[in-house]
Amino acid sequence: MHHHKNLLARQIDISMSQSQEKNRESAIEAAVASLVQQYGTNTHDRLSLFDRIEVHVENLRQREDQEAVDARRRKSAELKKPVRVYLDGCFDIMHSGHYNALRQAKSLGDILVVGIHSDEEIERNKGPTTMNDDERRGAVEACKWVDEVHFGAPYSPSVALLDQLNCDFCVHGDDMPVAANGTSAYEETIKAGRCKVIKRTEGVSTTDIVGRMLLMTRDHHLPGPSRSELASIATEDEKDKKPAYVTRALTAFLPTTQRILQFSNFADGQRSLSDRPPSKVVYLAGSFDLFHVSHTEILEAAKKLGDFLLVGVHSDRTVNEHRGKNYPIMNLHERVLNVLSCKFVDEVILGAPWEISKDMLTTMNIKIVAHGANNIDYNAEEIKSDPYVLPKELGIFQEIKIERNLTTDSIIQRIISNRQRYEKRNEKKTASEAEYFSRQKVYIPEL
Repeated sequence: MHHHKNLLARQIDISMSQSQEKNRESAIEAAVASLVQQYGTNTHDRLSLFDRIEVHVENLRQREDQEAVDARRRKSAELKKPVRVYLDGCFDIMHSGHYNALRQAKSLGDILVVGIHSDEEIERNKGPTTMNDDERRGAVEACKWVDEVHFGAPYSPSVALLDQLNCDFCVHGDDMPVAANGTSAYEETIKAGRCKVIKRTEGVSTTDIVGRMLLMTRDHHLPGPSRSELASIATEDEKDKKPAYVTRALTAFLPTTQRILQFSNFADGQRSLSDRPPSKVVYLAGSFDLFHVSHTEILEAAKKLGDFLLVGVHSDRTVNEHRGKNYPIMNLHERVLNVLSCKFVDEVILGAPWEISKDMLTTMNIKIVAHGANNIDYNAEEIKSDPYVLPKELGIFQEIKIERNLTTDSIIQRIISNRQRYEKRNEKKTASEAEYFSRQKVYIPEL
């Protein structure tokens, strides 16, 4: 019977080569007729031949059907236009609210185009920036949800801009901004039906973070206490002088396990340390306070040293033990989310220990321990003990030198140097935020 099966296959090929239209059904019919005529001389041979023919024909039809399905899928993929989403902003002093907006915007389409306003545009509409154009752009480009960047974006996006960038629609939080002329910055795109609203991340804002830094300039600022204790001290000393935005936040930052999962790489199907273990794990630790472009540059350089970057983010207590005052400006959960947003980071240790132990190196399969030579997180005089004694002894310690020298301290110094301008800006922003929280809000599900 195997002989008959091979004969059928060869006969089909011969028939197809003779057919001008290459029609498979016609070729099968011709092959069957030819073989029946040649080999169907008795009942037993004929029945056996028909059985083999039926099986072979069914296999051919199934293969043809699958090929047709595959062809339709390829054509559909070619015809499908990727959805391009546009989101713009200042992105000055990046925080988890910015990153969560970028994450939600990316979930609405395939390609996220981020517009960044220039220093001049922001000054005209909102007030002074802390980071310059280059620093803000670098921070946005390092975000894992950003595909393209359009620098010099107008404060009010237009339909013409969306068309220019080939974007289907723009996105903004439910706290719609007002342009310098007093109109809604998104009025045109809303009327055109090309604006989608996402949930604003409450409990964190640039205004609140600037307020935390302004508070650090007070003489009575003591090391160690919580923000609420600092607020009460400030109120007793200068309750008639200190603006409200310095002493209290409008809402509390409420971290959840869902938020950490949304920001983690495993939400996008990337590997973990236990899933197909990488050959070279690089470890880099720090406070990552006021997450900025110098941090992303060091993270990028560290990632190039291996194939998996594990980042340790020190606890609030550890940072405060070495830095004092009101450090860290951002709490552990805020800092972890910021680091997780960086495209060079694979995994994060929450509340990483100060000193690196042999057990930690073994458990995490760490092959290289990296450290930024620029000391962007801790000043040399603040370091009470060398956390890298063991990695240095083992010969796996490696310093990273970057060109930028932006630090947490230098950012705070910029705020202090322009204190009056920032206080005026924050008074205005605090009023608008208070209005947002005081009005009756409509529930908007987060993406």
